[in-house]
Amino acid sequence: MIKLNTMNIIKTSFLLWTLISSVLFAQEILNRESILDSIVAVVDEGVVLESQLNTQIDIVRQRAEKDGFELPERKIIEEQILEQLILEEIQLQRADRIGIRISDQMLNGAISMIAEQNNTSFEKMPDMLARDDIDYGDFRRDLRKQLTLEQLRDIDVISRISASNRELSQCLEIVENNIVNDSEYNLSHILISVSESATADEYSKAENEAYEIIDQLRSGSSFNEMAITYSDSETGLDGGSLGWRKGNQLPTLFLDVIGTLEKQEFSQPIQSVSGFHIIKINDVRQNIRRSEIEQTEVRHILVIPNQIIDNETAKQKLEEAREQILNGEKFGEVAKLLSEDPGSVDEGGSMGWSSPGIFVEEFEKIVGRTKIGQISQPFQSRFGWHILEVTGRRTYDNTEDLKELNCMQQIKNSKIANEIELWLRRIRDEAFVDKRI
Repeated sequence: MIKLNTMNIIKTSFLLWTLISSVLFAQEILNRESILDSIVAVVDEGVVLESQLNTQIDIVRQRAEKDGFELPERKIIEEQILEQLILEEIQLQRADRIGIRISDQMLNGAISMIAEQNNTSFEKMPDMLARDDIDYGDFRRDLRKQLTLEQLRDIDVISRISASNRELSQCLEIVENNIVNDSEYNLSHILISVSESATADEYSKAENEAYEIIDQLRSGSSFNEMAITYSDSETGLDGGSLGWRKGNQLPTLFLDVIGTLEKQEFSQPIQSVSGFHIIKINDVRQNIRRSEIEQTEVRHILVIPNQIIDNETAKQKLEEAREQILNGEKFGEVAKLLSEDPGSVDEGGSMGWSSPGIFVEEFEKIVGRTKIGQISQPFQSRFGWHILEVTGRRTYDNTEDLKELNCMQQIKNSKIANEIELWLRRIRDEAFVDKRI
């Protein structure tokens, strides 16, 4: 038989009283919060609040009023926005689990870029936002959230997308024969999505819905209103707007269709693994086809200070090497014997033809000052001590290089849209969601 003394009884009673008090206090707080701001959805370990939903509804209504188009009934808007907030909450929780953090330095850097684009300074951003009735604290919070989501997608989706040699060859062939790649388009978009595990019946239902939207568009319905009402894309609440997109950066499945459309025309449903797309060309403009840059051919010798060779010794070694070269020794032979740059030593110090911005600032500055055939004085960079020779300068037509670079980006972009949609559907299906409205 267990015996309890008086002190144990007192301790047990105190702990029980404390626990009951804590539970009652927590319940009281929850009751107060439910009165002030009710929960509209439980999402895994988090919630979506009614205030969040109402705020986003107000933003959409203000935008619609500004752009001059009618919104569907509140229930439809409510469902669309709630689904977006649920997806956002799922992503933010995942970002937190894998340790994505946006530092104040990164955030301030992003705000500085936004300020520059708006012809103002970082310090003046709060005043500029205040003129548009935007709270600076809210702006920073929303931007931090946006940057977090971008980093998550980079890690979970974009970083895993690659282009094969065959895809690159096919794209380059299309570029040579397709004017679409040399144009820029202002597009809008509607997506009727299907899940990754959709059945044939579900695909058929989505296709029928897409054709019903086409019928309404042909009857004069606004594309913006149709996008807000029906589109499952993240751009749906923006009236489906994708903004300006370069033709060579459009998803592959859009390329052939874009070439058949005129301004203000919309496509038939385009099937992909993520569902059915309808695109509209709002405007189009031509781009310049050729591109030229100034390039420099450079070779150098690098000596890296260490525990044995200090800065003065490294500098002296290069001064002696410079004298040898000026007295007739071949630069390449001296570089092979002395240079510690693994990327160029086997080439006699040659770094080939380089475009602006390739070198670190301190190296680029000396390159700019050095005449062709001249050997520089020893100088220090963050990598060590150098001497260099500029062996040539040229104006280089990099159009073909840009085509290849753009094709790589286009192939990646063509996969990004579908991969993100599939990823969003997948993490949505895997999450626990309890809607309360």
